[in-house]
Amino acid sequence: MFVWRNSANSKLLGCILLALALVSACARPGVSPQNARRTLTDGLGRTVSVVAKPQRIISLAPNITEILFAVGLGDHVVGVTSYCDFPAAAQTKEKIGDTLHPNLERIIALKPDLVLVTTSSQLETLTRQLDQLQIPVYITNPRTVRDVIASIRTLGEVIAAERAAIELADEMARRLSAVETRVGALPKPSVLYVLQTAPLITAGRNTFINDLITLAGGRSIAAEETTDYPQFSREAVIARAPEIILAPESHGAELVREADLRRDFAATPAVRNQRIARVNADWVDRPGPRIVEGLEQLAQALHPPSP
Repeated sequence: MFVWRNSANSKLLGCILLALALVSACARPGVSPQNARRTLTDGLGRTVSVVAKPQRIISLAPNITEILFAVGLGDHVVGVTSYCDFPAAAQTKEKIGDTLHPNLERIIALKPDLVLVTTSSQLETLTRQLDQLQIPVYITNPRTVRDVIASIRTLGEVIAAERAAIELADEMARRLSAVETRVGALPKPSVLYVLQTAPLITAGRNTFINDLITLAGGRSIAAEETTDYPQFSREAVIARAPEIILAPESHGAELVREADLRRDFAATPAVRNQRIARVNADWVDRPGPRIVEGLEQLAQALHPPSP
């Protein structure tokens, strides 16, 4: 039996025992670096305990699904909503219901170590249920285009994809800056964005659409409306005299027929000057990586290059 007779030897023994304890702890299941947990604060200020490297992620919003695939974590996505249709690989993932009505039983069956939600989904009840089941739920809460870029950086830390998220966010910020530089000194035309025509619904002050119109060098005629998606009368639109009318293309086209726009708003400068343009609804509605493509498309419509 060895006897440690001085303080130096005692300190050395303590260091050896501490090192052995750390090695033993890391070797035990549940405390490996991959399974270690971190305490984070999400977009609503909630405290969330998340594993260091999530391996089974469920996305409850199309924009979050796009972010996960864009930073190279598509293989870790085990469940998505029925609205998560981009990229194409997302359509092969297990469906857990739609964005507003996900199936709790399916989520539990997929055994996620992280569920990602956005505040626009309004899933307060589901979040409480998952909290009670000790399934980590991280909520993002971007309100502007710049918030989207910042949230991608933050989400990169949550999902252990920091480098890819920073690269993606930096490229988005560069493209946003390029648009602002191009349109900054140009006149700002008044814009009507039409979500549907019967009744006429547009986008209010606190929407991504309004923020995009502003960044693209325009002024929405609904910019002062506090309701996210206010209803306008034909007379109100004519009185505000939009110089440009924007409407969604693809799946939104059936809600906004160009013939209706030309008939109902024939007295506006937009129709008189043939300034009706279509934009990709997914690019301007989803606060994800493609929102800068929506910005570039809007800027092109508002300020087309000179011939």
